[in-house]
Amino acid sequence: MSLTPAALADTRFHFHPYTQPRQLEREGPLVVVRGEGVQVFDEQGRAYIEGMAGLWCAALGFSDRRLVDAATRQLQTLPYYHAFSGKVPGPVTALVEALMRWAPVPMARVLFANSGSESNDTAFKLVRYYHNAIGKPRKKKIIARDKGYHGVTVAAASMSGLAMMHRHFDLPVDGIVRVGCPHPYQFARDGEGPEAFASRLAAELEAAIEREGPDTIAAFIAEPVQGAGGVIVPPPTYFEKIQPVLKRHDILLIADEVITGFGRLGQPFGTQVYALQPDFITVAKMLTSAYVPMSALYISDRVYQAIADASAEVGVFGHGYTYAGHPVACAVALEALRIYDSDRIVEHVQRVAPRLQQGLRRYVGHPIVGDVRGLGLIGAVELAEDPAGRKPFDAKRGVGAYLVRRAQEHGLILRVMAGDIIAFSPPLVITEAEIDAMLERFDRALADTVVWLKA
Repeated sequence: MSLTPAALADTRFHFHPYTQPRQLEREGPLVVVRGEGVQVFDEQGRAYIEGMAGLWCAALGFSDRRLVDAATRQLQTLPYYHAFSGKVPGPVTALVEALMRWAPVPMARVLFANSGSESNDTAFKLVRYYHNAIGKPRKKKIIARDKGYHGVTVAAASMSGLAMMHRHFDLPVDGIVRVGCPHPYQFARDGEGPEAFASRLAAELEAAIEREGPDTIAAFIAEPVQGAGGVIVPPPTYFEKIQPVLKRHDILLIADEVITGFGRLGQPFGTQVYALQPDFITVAKMLTSAYVPMSALYISDRVYQAIADASAEVGVFGHGYTYAGHPVACAVALEALRIYDSDRIVEHVQRVAPRLQQGLRRYVGHPIVGDVRGLGLIGAVELAEDPAGRKPFDAKRGVGAYLVRRAQEHGLILRVMAGDIIAFSPPLVITEAEIDAMLERFDRALADTVVWLKA
């Protein structure tokens, strides 16, 4: 079937994840055709500041020539080869070496895949492989948190703590243990300070482990800052209290750094921000600045050695993806890492992030804002009908969705998440002037929303 450009944009031919179907039927999708710096352009040539870097991922903006040239050179040299049976395409070795230099804690190996979902799925599999290899076959359950987001494969969606990802999919699969979310605004008790809240969550984690049986719990998966669940920044001592519980019961830690890896939080990794000691680290998104799909899974030495020994006994490690370590993806990732170094991107984030965080703090006390939070170049404004009482708007009213539509009319692309949470995650190369322009457009959208609510 041949489709015209207009037909290709027709919502009947596409699924649009996380978008309200009736809204699309009414308005149709925004068709983006070009990018330049932190802006994207629609079919009519209208410009929008991309306040989400796409899906948290276009760290270097939408027109970096060095990345384009790196992909072009590799396509002209070796457009594809696999990484099976003792063979690898040329750029794989160089990328592994570069990633090991970037590793926030000592790691033994890297496994490549094509998305954050796949890397988290691989971690899920390797947790099982590892415990079988060390003679603990009962130790298979994975603890995951409410509002966590780890991807959309069967395993990754099961570990995610968002009901919309489970309903009608017959998920989660067995073996997922759910624990509380470290979101003080929504879940701290009245009068409970950040440290007391963190202590309670750690105690609840320990209770869940004891209830399930420590000999059945294999791993705990966590994003340093929860992204798609609402940009949830944990209280300062949260991981400090959680990690000893995991160590006491010999539970592996999977750090999901798909969003937070490569500078988003003002450090190369969230692992460094929160002094994590993970056994696995998953990365994706900003690994290639999203110019081509790619992800990676860091594996600690103790896990690698056990898996390698068990694989040697059977003669093969029975896992791999056709496109894992794709040479074009490797070439772009290598160039992205070089740019992060040469252009001092992490230092740039440290310089401009206060402009974003201070700008967002202006909305504290606003009549329809319940909470404002963020770290580095990620942030959120959580809307509320009664901010002081922590009462959200009725979800059916679609207040956050309305605000995001108004922001788009004002030339700003943002994202609304469950609970009328408006997320900000601009490209890491954004300037202070562009942050000011982004917040000014958000101001106008917020003002429009107040008027609409009063109508």
